[in-house]
Amino acid sequence: MRPRRLIVNADDFGASDEVNEAVIPAFRRGILTSCSLMAPGKAFPAAVRLAGEHPGLRVGIHVTCVDGKSVLPPREIPHLVDGSGNFPRDPATTSLKYFFCKSARKELWKEVAAQFEKFLDSGLRCSHIDSHCHMHVNPAVFSVLVEMGKRYGIRAMRVPDDDFFAAVSFLQKPAAAAGYALMFRLLAASMKRRLTGLGFRFPKRVYGNLLTGAISREYVLSVLGALPAGVSEIYLHPALAAGSQPYDRQRAQHLKELSVLLDPEIGAKMRAAGILPATYDDLD
Repeated sequence: MRPRRLIVNADDFGASDEVNEAVIPAFRRGILTSCSLMAPGKAFPAAVRLAGEHPGLRVGIHVTCVDGKSVLPPREIPHLVDGSGNFPRDPATTSLKYFFCKSARKELWKEVAAQFEKFLDSGLRCSHIDSHCHMHVNPAVFSVLVEMGKRYGIRAMRVPDDDFFAAVSFLQKPAAAAGYALMFRLLAASMKRRLTGLGFRFPKRVYGNLLTGAISREYVLSVLGALPAGVSEIYLHPALAAGSQPYDRQRAQHLKELSVLLDPEIGAKMRAAGILPATYDDLD
């Protein structure tokens, strides 16, 4: 039987100093093996420096085309961002625009290319491709990321194919989540077929989508107990609390997810179960 291997990824690296300062200890002292870097993030330069100081940490690109800033100036991509360079915050309506608006799709190519170029100009090696809010499940966005992967020789991508049954007992509204999970399962199946045909690699299963903003220690321990053979991924959003910001529910969750990554019992359970730490480099 193939061994069970787990990529433990932190999303939003480079978004803020608070995220950067959580990712590094989670890698050095916890179970984190990988992270996804936001090229437009305000703390991108610091993230690049920190990644360079920790060469064992694998870094992928977290393409941002919703709920964040652009790399290109607003005048070059007026159908994507407002006058301050901000993408819309709502993934659903933004996804519809990318699908139906030809001008938006044309500008999306320019912006995504600029994000890849900024990442690669940093000198970091890109281990994988994913996107903020999983926007690349949208076929229009997915096509752009596939072409960028081919252009720059990055042939590993996250396919957010979560396990509904692993998450169901932790969901507050499982019936509502079932429809969401089915939609992602269908989109993921299409992504996997195309990626396989193009020689891209992807994890067998990706955990965390159905519990974004609600991942707990208990959920992660449950996932470890049912992890399939091969390489899977779980992603989290760790961050320290900013001293100048109000301590709200979101910040509390970020701290909670950092504590999960640092929890010695979780690391011990992985070792006892024979689950090997992995990165996107370990994909078949």
